[in-house]
Amino acid sequence: MKLSHLLLGGAVVVTAAAFAPDGGQKGQDGPPTKFIDPANMDLSIKPGDDFFDYANGAWLKTHEIPAKETRWGSFNILRQENTDKLLSLLKEVSAYADQPEGSLKQRVGDLYASGMDSVAIEKRGFDPIKPDLARIDKITDLNGVVNEMITERVNGDASPLFGAGVGADSKHPTVNIVEFRQGGTSLPDRDYYLKDNDRNRKIKDAYKKYIVTLFTLTGTNAEQAAKNAETIFTIETALAKAQMSRVEMRDPNKTYNKYAVKAFDQITPHLNWSQLLPQMKLNGVDTVNVAQPDFFKSADALLASTSINDWKVYLDWNMLKGSASALSSPFVKANFEFGSVLSGQKVQTPRNERMSAMVDGSIGELLGQLYVEKYFTPAAKEYMVNLVNILKSVLGDRIKRLEWMSDATKQKALNKLNAFTVKIGYPDKWQNYDGLIIGRHDYYSNLKRISKWRYNYNVSQLGKPVDKKRWGMTPPTVNAYYNPTNNEIVFPAGILQFPFFDFKADDAVNYGGIGAVIGHEMTHGFDDQGRQFDADGSLHDWWSKDDADKFKSRADQVVAQYNAFTVVDTLHVNGKLTLGENLADLGGLNIAYEAFKKTKEGQSNKKIDGFTPDQRFFLSWAQVWRSSQRPESAAQRILTDPHSPEQYRCNAPISNIDAWYAAFNVQPGDKYYKKPEDRIHVW
Repeated sequence: MKLSHLLLGGAVVVTAAAFAPDGGQKGQDGPPTKFIDPANMDLSIKPGDDFFDYANGAWLKTHEIPAKETRWGSFNILRQENTDKLLSLLKEVSAYADQPEGSLKQRVGDLYASGMDSVAIEKRGFDPIKPDLARIDKITDLNGVVNEMITERVNGDASPLFGAGVGADSKHPTVNIVEFRQGGTSLPDRDYYLKDNDRNRKIKDAYKKYIVTLFTLTGTNAEQAAKNAETIFTIETALAKAQMSRVEMRDPNKTYNKYAVKAFDQITPHLNWSQLLPQMKLNGVDTVNVAQPDFFKSADALLASTSINDWKVYLDWNMLKGSASALSSPFVKANFEFGSVLSGQKVQTPRNERMSAMVDGSIGELLGQLYVEKYFTPAAKEYMVNLVNILKSVLGDRIKRLEWMSDATKQKALNKLNAFTVKIGYPDKWQNYDGLIIGRHDYYSNLKRISKWRYNYNVSQLGKPVDKKRWGMTPPTVNAYYNPTNNEIVFPAGILQFPFFDFKADDAVNYGGIGAVIGHEMTHGFDDQGRQFDADGSLHDWWSKDDADKFKSRADQVVAQYNAFTVVDTLHVNGKLTLGENLADLGGLNIAYEAFKKTKEGQSNKKIDGFTPDQRFFLSWAQVWRSSQRPESAAQRILTDPHSPEQYRCNAPISNIDAWYAAFNVQPGDKYYKKPEDRIHVW
């Protein structure tokens, strides 16, 4: 089961610095002189016509997207501030080549140093993958093709054809199970292969050019490289046709399909899992979960109908695309040029920033220990614990008052809420990556060892109870998530900074920021996916049919509201794909507002910088989503991202909250005005 994130689910890792030790924000634009600054607003716009532009319009007009970014706004500024802090730490620990072998500082410092050693990387060219390409070249039959797919996986090289791993069994969440998932494609979504339009044709052409470039860089002649591109695209298109859509995969019951291993063998006659599982270091397995059985039937048929030479080309491609960003500059350049067609990014991110992200993404709980020691204080954790408890109480009260839910189902919802595990800041027990060796002078080998270590660690969890102390994000990350099988809400240290939180800010700012974030993650426990898991984290239907129907009726209203929003050209928000996040935004803002109204400021009419407490609360919410993005990035997100674009994350939830209408005198005729009876109320 996928985690439900506050921000992007997979496209961009957004990180930020925690608040400075003195509690004030210290960023590239300096500390805020006003937490709600009218200079950032466009007061010529009516709040009821476009609250996002009203709250952020002046800022958006005066801040261009930097060339190395695909979007620019509150989260990106925080990410840059945090990157600067991480680079300071990395520069310090990498300056010494004589740290004790295997120590935290040795591994963090040497991993960063190896990535910054561009001279050594350039000298090696594509030497690091020559043995892998030579091994693939020796394949002579289908068994060799399948064995290579397993070899690449186990060695940490690539994951051809399908995904596999060990994780919590959704219906027995304390038990780990092997899960198989659809895969095999390279473009971000199956629609790029299957839907023919100008945008997709441009991306397909760029993708084929990218394939040709990487093959020619390894010595393949241009004619053969072009043939390879067609071969790869044909295979991947066939796999895309077999894949489930992202909307279909939102239903956790559709992706829960247990098979005895022998039964799985029968639906894939060319993939003998009884033999392959031990090769994958998954021993003693009698039952697996197959998330998309029809995909595996089609992939197996494709194995048999495609020539061995074509599969060898496909396997070569998996090695090339997986390693390109870690090889010499021609490979890195080709990788970026293709990525820029997808995202619109104008220039490549500087190497030191890429290496900072790499270290955080690879051994983030080592780097995170250094980060927390310098930038996170116990006071922040205490504040969050108190605020979470306040918001849990408010959500409990709101559940009790629901007019559409029966008392029996309400009690089960309250049981689930009370069972939430709350994680704040950083893990109680750090992951120390025991046995992982990091060298100072071989970047590619480091990455391969890290990938192999991660694979071995994951498969080692089979037969063990689910480790519920593990985290799905690193401490510097500005994000948060809900994990349904653990029934937990998690807030890394990085999110505790303005515009989410500042000790010096008034309650309206903090409740409209971090308060809404907390409420957002709590609501994920009761969104269209999360509501299907019970208090113990088990995929189990605890709803009466009548209550479930009433929930669906309200959820359908949310789907319809977001479906109406246009993003780029004729592209609309996919209300079904984004439903979980939209429900969480609506619930989170309602919960935070009700909690805010219990504070001293929330009960007053005292203005600060010309705004009432209620106005400041909603303006705080709006400035969190302050962002502009390139059209290429916006178009990609419509297909791949379960989060709506920022302007609609700002505007849509407030259009359903009565207090916003009163705070800004929103009237009939305003673009976002909804009649009271049409305002959507779920949680």
